[in-house]
Amino acid sequence: MVVAGTRRDWDELDERASSGLATALGQVVADAGGAWLTLRAYESGEDDDGRDDAAAGGGTAPVRRHLTTPDGRCTIIVDPVSDGRERFAEAMRHLPPAVVVDEKAVTGVLYEPADVEPDLVLVLGPPTRLPPSLVWELAYSELVFSPVALSDLRPEHLQQAVDDFHGRRRRFGGLDT
Repeated sequence: MVVAGTRRDWDELDERASSGLATALGQVVADAGGAWLTLRAYESGEDDDGRDDAAAGGGTAPVRRHLTTPDGRCTIIVDPVSDGRERFAEAMRHLPPAVVVDEKAVTGVLYEPADVEPDLVLVLGPPTRLPPSLVWELAYSELVFSPVALSDLRPEHLQQAVDDFHGRRRRFGGLDT
């Protein structure tokens, strides 16, 4: 997952440039053996409480898109919703009434079409502050921070994060004995 920029930054990217960047980043993930890449806004940049325009009562909901790398090895989820609480509420609205609400059901709608939480999250921003868009992805994800603006993001930045990730020893909360 790459978390970068504000909703306003995303809106300023033209369709061709954003699709090209998404596809290039997806290729980095595919080459590393990943099947999913989610691109998400860091924060709304629209109001003081961090909620997206639609959640705050103005504007329309951000458009979520799905792309695929040319070779079909990686699905790219472009999700500009910056408020993790709003994303969770929206996911719960998509659960059929008859479904038992458990971890599997919630994961299924929250990360759709991916079926698991991300292993790696590249956050373009300061390491002193977690973006509100990451409320639900923090449990088992490895975080890599980079002081790069969305407009300056290149595939090499994601490749550096992947290389960093491969050098880590994941313990999932366990202690060394």
